[in-house]
Order: sequence, then structure tokens, then C-alpha cells
Amino acid sequence: MGLFDAIGIAGTGLTAQRVRMDVTAENLANADTTRGANGQPYQRQVVVLAQSGSSSFSGALSGALAQSGGGESPGGVHVTEIVGDRTPDRQVYDPGNPEANAQGYVKMPNVTTVTEMADLISEQQSYQSDVTAMQTAKSMFSSTLGLLK
Repeated sequence: MGLFDAIGIAGTGLTAQRVRMDVTAENLANADTTRGANGQPYQRQVVVLAQSGSSSFSGALSGALAQSGGGESPGGVHVTEIVGDRTPDRQVYDPGNPEANAQGYVKMPNVTTVTEMADLISEQQSYQSDVTAMQTAKSMFSSTLGLLK
């Protein structure tokens, strides 16, 4: 494991959480969009994350121990895709709405504001944890360099 791998791993987390926050913000912005470009209500988007590097802890540990300082970074996370949430659209009774059907119901997006806000808080806390990990690693590196003087 290289000297700066901790910063690299935390950096992948920062990038992933930033994408998650952007997608959540898009979901919140479109919570009331009843008709998109395809003529359907907006569909909630979800970010799919995957582990970078080895697929298990033991594999990552073995790879890190086998490395002699160089080579591939031993972990992190990356965004694999952004997919639409398959939960059904909400039906809201609003007969005065021009989008209402014959029974007076309007198809609304499958976005729940409370869920999105809870997700946003979780993503923000994860982002802050990654920032703290980077700052801690930087502090350790500075202390180590101070000892070598």
C-alpha cells in the first residue's frame, strides 16, 4: 500500500458522494414534474455504487501485502450507473389540473421529498467523513515528514 493510497481512496468516496448528491438534487427539483420529454412523469433516479479493486476484504488485504509500494490502488468506490427507480408513480386526486385523467387523478413522479431529504443528509455526512479521512491522512503525512527532518 502506497503512502498516498488513503487520500486516493477517500477521493473516490468524495466523487461518489458528490454524484449521489447531484442525483438527489435532481430528484428533488423534479418532484412535481408531471410530464417529461417522453410524456410520462419524471422517474426517480438512483446511483449504483461498486467497490473498486478487490472484491473482498481478504483479497484487498492480500493484494496490499503483496504490493511493494507501486501499482494499482487497493480500493475505493466508483459509480457504476444511474438507474431509474421502478416504484410506481403516485396518483393524486386533482380534477382541476390540466394533466388529470377522466377520473380526476394526476400521475405524479415516484419522488418522495422526505426520502430524498433523508438521503441528502446521509450523503452529506458520508461526504464529510471522506473529507475528515483525507485531512487525517494529510496530518499523518505532515507529522511523518516532520519526524524525518
